[in-house]
Amino acid sequence: MPPTPLILASTSPRRSALLRELSIPFEVVTAEVTELTPDSAPSLTPANLAAENARRKAQAVSLQRPEAWILGADTVVVLKGRVFGKPTSLEEAMLFLQAFSGQKHEVITACALIEPSNQQHHFHEVTEVVFKTLSPEIIERYLAHVHVLDKAGAYALQEHGEWIVERVDGSRNNVIGLPTERLVTYFRAAGLL
Repeated sequence: MPPTPLILASTSPRRSALLRELSIPFEVVTAEVTELTPDSAPSLTPANLAAENARRKAQAVSLQRPEAWILGADTVVVLKGRVFGKPTSLEEAMLFLQAFSGQKHEVITACALIEPSNQQHHFHEVTEVVFKTLSPEIIERYLAHVHVLDKAGAYALQEHGEWIVERVDGSRNNVIGLPTERLVTYFRAAGLL
């Protein structure tokens, strides 16, 4: 463990897995925060919405652990200006996938990185995802094999993504939950990597 620990302010198993792939020691610590939604913050762009949620998560954990580097992140899926969060039911998940069928959408992951000195770094990454044209049978098969209720947009690129995704333009890890390619720059500068 480096002298200054890294804390991931997220319970997402996908984000933890991505950090483990970088061989960076880290802890997971979360705090209760009220996340903004398009309904509660209609004036925010999707990128700003994700950025504010990432900042809230990181800031809340930073108050508990001021000696550490804190990483907060939030991912939103956007189709034609509409933000798709986590579906509340399989029926809603089916509607999400029907909406993405044959379409190109954006996956935006915002990161908030807080140093022990309280200096903050904020950025977001945008990846374009093009879906195949999905038949009702493919959607049913996908939903039967992948737990989607905890995933923004109701899908996971890393879980049978080849069934539904035609192409990814940009960072695949960003779609999974963290733009690790950009984070590496910060981690190297901090001596965490």
